[in-house]
Amino acid sequence: MSSETADLFAALAADPSQPFALIARDGADTVELLRGDVVDVPALADIPLTAPDGAGQEVLAMVPFRQVTERGYEAHDDDAPLRCLVVRSREEFPSADVIAALPSDEVPLADAGFDIDDESYAEIVRTVIRDEIGRGEGANFVIRRDYTARVEADPRVAALTWFRALLEHERGAYWTFAIVTDGHVAVGASPEAHVTAERSGDSRVVTMNPISGTFRHPAGGATRETLGAFLRDAKETEELFMVVDEELKMMSAVCSDGGRITGPHLKEMSRLTHTEYVLRGTSRLDPRDILRETMFAPTVTGSPMQNACAVIRRHETTPRGYYSGVAALFTPRAGGHDLDAPILIRTAYVADGTLRVPAGATLVRHSDPYGEVAETHGKAAGVLGAIGAIPRAVTTVAGSDDDAPGSARTPLAEDPEIAELLASRNARLAPFWLDEQPGADRPLAGRSALVIDAEDRFTTMLAHQLRHLGLEVRIVPWDEATDAEVDAAEIVLAGPGPGDPEDTDSARIARLREVVARRLDARAPLVAVCLSHQLLARELGIPVVPLDSPHQGLQLEIDVFGEQAAIGFYNTFTARVGPGETLLVDDERGEVEIAAGPTGDVFALRGPAFASVQGHLESILSRDGIRTLERLVAHAAA
Repeated sequence: MSSETADLFAALAADPSQPFALIARDGADTVELLRGDVVDVPALADIPLTAPDGAGQEVLAMVPFRQVTERGYEAHDDDAPLRCLVVRSREEFPSADVIAALPSDEVPLADAGFDIDDESYAEIVRTVIRDEIGRGEGANFVIRRDYTARVEADPRVAALTWFRALLEHERGAYWTFAIVTDGHVAVGASPEAHVTAERSGDSRVVTMNPISGTFRHPAGGATRETLGAFLRDAKETEELFMVVDEELKMMSAVCSDGGRITGPHLKEMSRLTHTEYVLRGTSRLDPRDILRETMFAPTVTGSPMQNACAVIRRHETTPRGYYSGVAALFTPRAGGHDLDAPILIRTAYVADGTLRVPAGATLVRHSDPYGEVAETHGKAAGVLGAIGAIPRAVTTVAGSDDDAPGSARTPLAEDPEIAELLASRNARLAPFWLDEQPGADRPLAGRSALVIDAEDRFTTMLAHQLRHLGLEVRIVPWDEATDAEVDAAEIVLAGPGPGDPEDTDSARIARLREVVARRLDARAPLVAVCLSHQLLARELGIPVVPLDSPHQGLQLEIDVFGEQAAIGFYNTFTARVGPGETLLVDDERGEVEIAAGPTGDVFALRGPAFASVQGHLESILSRDGIRTLERLVAHAAA
């Protein structure tokens, strides 16, 4: 290490007027130092990618969670700024030199502990499962709590000290970083790239990296047996599939090709291992628009996204700040900017002398309240142990003497048994999203469809599938779809959404009922999915009842009018007929065919100019989704 390097980092620690960012990216043996000017802006569109002289400039933006209000979603507002570091200088240093130059003395903490005690958090988990998932508000939700402490050190010194500790003791992070501006310090090791966009010709390759499922390494380290048990756990598997579905909704909104899935992979870190997929597609959107349309990752919010934000606001009593937002680096390239935006998780924040480490657990129908309590402990401890705020546990892996970065070890993902367990997950999934989509014969070419969005962006995936089948498609939110539009559409697809189909106070559900009734009365082609299928059933006189146990992220093999199909379900309510009932005779509408299970749960309906399905044909869990969608649309439009 040169004396100039040591002097530079000593000056960074001592000069409170100089903002900076340190970034160590996955796989690199260097650390980037970014310095520049700080500008706070109100919206993503205002991120200053262009200098006054018209040249492109590099910007690192700290995007808080409250920015979801740009999409019309709910959030507690804590005035956390959308803070931009406009980069004026960029330098790179060998990681070893940076470690040698940074301070290493312990940063004293006081009054440490979670802001919500374990029993209170377990009760929140029970409430969310019962009142939100159990009543059809969504498939999964992430509720956080914060580990807090008083910091008895200069925040800049603390940031540099903790960044050094992360470089030394954490591995597998996508970004390891310290971002220091006036009044705001963030130091972390995020495992997850939320979204990247890299120039390729006249478009951008967009990548998302959903990570879900958390395996906490036991004492002595992970083994084939303990990791294998984790990979076989239904809750952990379903959790990952659900967030992949949610991020595919986003990919379908920003990418013309809808996105392809590769994986699953293991993300092995020092104290935790996660499962992940990689999603890729191409887009011509401005990178700021790509970021807006993908705010924020379902792995740290839930699904469907709009409802997840409302649930978070109901059950988290304090604002999130930057937790679950992103650090978005916009780098100028020929023809525009690249985007690299990791999620702000596994991060310690310092403001006003207080350390805050948020940690959230993904709550699904199978969640055990105390298991989710333990998950928040594990996630917080991963950060706190890595930065040395709590004692570092001995967590060797596969017999290694050291689990720090650079230790000699064989990744468990390379173990044949583990690799086979991972690969076997894809046997359940839809080839439509896994494989390169071939040029379709476009069996429905020449037709058009109006898709009614009922506040679940699964409609973006449905629209992509419909376009693949040859239809011209337009998506309209439920509250913007006029009667004239509904009446004029060649085919209407009434989409899925959260909520109780019997809710008489919901304007959204009332409007969907009107849409369904108008199309039925006009004998005009209608396809109804999930919630809209339930409303169609009600219109036909079929009762709708709550399920004993929600079908959130569940794959079922069902008979759809003579064809077996593996379909993914995300429902809490179901239309139900008598066991064995397959036909409904209506004097006005003629015969209605019913596809039902052994208990009478109605999986699909079809009749004159309409068809419906309870499952989500667009889901990655719908192995036979595209074929079933083609059949139902063709029937309705015949």
